[in-house]
Amino acid sequence: MLVHFIATAEEASAIVSRGMQTGHHSRRAEDAPAHRARPKDRRNQIARAAAEAFSRDGYHSVTVEEIASAVGISGAALYRHFPNKYALFREVTSNLAGALEVASTAADGTSPPTESSEIFDAQLGAIIGTTIDLRRSAGLYRWEGRYLEPRDRHEIRARVWLVNRRVGATLRDLRPELPEFDNVLLTMAMFSAVGSITAHSVPIARGRLEELLLAACRRLSTVTWIPEPCAAAGPRGHTGIPSVNKREQLLSEAIRLFDAHGYHDVSIEQIAASTGLNASGLYRHFTSKADLLAAAFHRAADRLAVGVSSALAASATPRDALDALVDVYVQLSFAQRELLSVYFSEGANLSPGRRAELRAIQRLNVDEWAHMVRSCRAGLSVVESRILVHAALNLVVDVGRFLHFESTGDAQMRIRRMMLAVMVDG
Repeated sequence: MLVHFIATAEEASAIVSRGMQTGHHSRRAEDAPAHRARPKDRRNQIARAAAEAFSRDGYHSVTVEEIASAVGISGAALYRHFPNKYALFREVTSNLAGALEVASTAADGTSPPTESSEIFDAQLGAIIGTTIDLRRSAGLYRWEGRYLEPRDRHEIRARVWLVNRRVGATLRDLRPELPEFDNVLLTMAMFSAVGSITAHSVPIARGRLEELLLAACRRLSTVTWIPEPCAAAGPRGHTGIPSVNKREQLLSEAIRLFDAHGYHDVSIEQIAASTGLNASGLYRHFTSKADLLAAAFHRAADRLAVGVSSALAASATPRDALDALVDVYVQLSFAQRELLSVYFSEGANLSPGRRAELRAIQRLNVDEWAHMVRSCRAGLSVVESRILVHAALNLVVDVGRFLHFESTGDAQMRIRRMMLAVMVDG
């Protein structure tokens, strides 16, 4: 069930021409039209190319013609396999769920019966291997699933949830004393840590990547919750006193709408109307919807940078600094849920120049964290530390969304503990 990468157009051409005779041909052979054999796995080729394109550029930004070109066929030829772009999107998300389903059964039917820890390693090892195989495409269902129709979305989520529960059952065998809610949180954190590699392109040898991710999952499986005094951030739904600054209102409403519906499904008119303006009024503050999105990204990046600087300035040791970084990041994520969600989900909709600028800013932030991780764990390389930092940051968004970012000290304490387990503790 391992996914093979799609052949390039040149490779496809070579496959078609393979076996043709070279040298002198008879006139009959020269006059005969060349026969192009249609590969038996053309449908799978199309699906693989589409999954990578959707994951890289987003559902709305990818055209059928671009996918067809990646496979080396015409748009008309692609439509012989899929009636429209949505049907293709539905298939690739279903394929990803299917790959995880197969991986989660890696330890089924083992004979003789093995220890629960061995079953855990087999399950997570298979899931990690599958995710690495699908690294260039597996991230699409995480954020792009909002574009599935309700019935399809429910089916995919049910299948992915079943995979989570299979691993949760193994964790229950390892830790029968663990409450069900905590079992769910830890299992979800493991999948998030593994899935984080689809959101970045940090290069690392496959074998070492597998070791790092499996070790992180093992540490997560042993996490215990130590109640800590932590003030609540206020009742859910409390938003404070709104600004009277129209530019700030427009940016805040754009962030809220982008988070709720996705960038492409929000119009300039909707954003303007939410603040009592018409479109022309909005254009006095922002030149376009893309300008609003870029402003949101800069807002998030600035707040993260300020948080990092504050945490480092108030710390005496690398471990103090890492603890402070985790505290600041979790608090910001809960307080600015919509902003951080847009920051991590809509990057593909930035212009190439702004996207490159954003990645540079994100890299500097991750490097600050990675330096602290290396200072706390001797023997880790810079690249290995970055991998673990990405995994820890990723689970804040995933687990936070599951918890609906409830502003309670208990929820934040659990996420902080899991982040530290991924990076250093265990």
